[in-house]
Amino acid sequence: MRYVHRELETQVLQAARSFASVVLTGPRRAGKTWLLQHLLPKASYFLLEDPTLVARLRVDPHGFLDGLKPPVVLDEVQHVPEVFALVRARIDQRPRLSGQWFLTGSQEAPLMRRVTESMAGRAAVLQLLPLSTRESPKVCLLHGGYPEAVARPAGARLWFSSYVQTYLERDVRAVTAVKDLATFQRFLALLASRHGQVLNKTDLAAPLGVSVPTITQWLGVLETTAQILIVPPFYDNFGKRLIKSPKVYLADSGLACHLLGVDSTAELAKSPFLGALFEGFIAAEIVKAQVNSGRRRELYYFRDEQGLEVDFLVPGRSGSVSLVECKAGRTVTPAMAASMQRLAEALKKKRPGQTAVDMTLVYQPAKANAPTYAVAPGVRALAWQEFVSGLL
Repeated sequence: MRYVHRELETQVLQAARSFASVVLTGPRRAGKTWLLQHLLPKASYFLLEDPTLVARLRVDPHGFLDGLKPPVVLDEVQHVPEVFALVRARIDQRPRLSGQWFLTGSQEAPLMRRVTESMAGRAAVLQLLPLSTRESPKVCLLHGGYPEAVARPAGARLWFSSYVQTYLERDVRAVTAVKDLATFQRFLALLASRHGQVLNKTDLAAPLGVSVPTITQWLGVLETTAQILIVPPFYDNFGKRLIKSPKVYLADSGLACHLLGVDSTAELAKSPFLGALFEGFIAAEIVKAQVNSGRRRELYYFRDEQGLEVDFLVPGRSGSVSLVECKAGRTVTPAMAASMQRLAEALKKKRPGQTAVDMTLVYQPAKANAPTYAVAPGVRALAWQEFVSGLL
């Protein structure tokens, strides 16, 4: 499979020039190892899921590490957490050397806990998400952005099926003691059916016959392994009651389609989930653009109890705000921009003369290269391809 250049490469190289260690997190099979092998072809590489290697490391850790010549890539390092203290000791011996240790892991929360405990000030932490459409034109709503599904779309269905099983057996059991994997798999499918909705844990718990604390734990597993995207509400003192629960999306649209049983373009076009899937796809592209450029992840939605709702709100520089409304249809009308216009007026009233508001209606065009045009005063309509290419 041909290597696809990743936007995060620039951030990795910059971090390697400034820090002794670089920690690269992200979901399993997003391309972390491949990226590092491409950037560091002469580095020593070790996968810490190999039982023989792990045994050697635990029996004689100092002897093992003393025999390595940096730069060194330690892959899936969360399986041997004692490595962090050992690497820290070597960094402290030669603190001025940069780009010596590259650690990867697919379980972000446990990994970050170890980084905070052992590597504070010694490691740059970056996250690699699946491919974005900015990185490959083959990324699409149906197949998502995982490199292997993108490279071989004809085999995407089998790949996702295998991925779910591998994920359940390896990552889920590693993060928490899930006793009933069959119920957890049903939970994944049920969560996919709530894709793009306001998170309601009771609504998820009842059909599965489990408790709300169990649902909370399972959502934590999915977030820890970067399988879901939690979009919090944007709320400020607007003098009205606002919805304060987050929305939840499966982070990859291809995996969402698979769990919903959508296997073809024709099925996707007729699916009742098309709108939610398209909305989640745009959310993921916004987050990927932010993460790949080294910016903080900032994505919100807005909804109040009077029915005013805007899909996404993205804070910008100097107090500016971008409002984004997603429509999976191929026709846009002025009425589709009404919610954004109302929210923009409320934002400007709250901070007179201080808040610049940009409003964009993102849709699926009838033609790939549809032009940008004004759909309502202050609102532009953009084909999703053009919107994504212009992010940041």
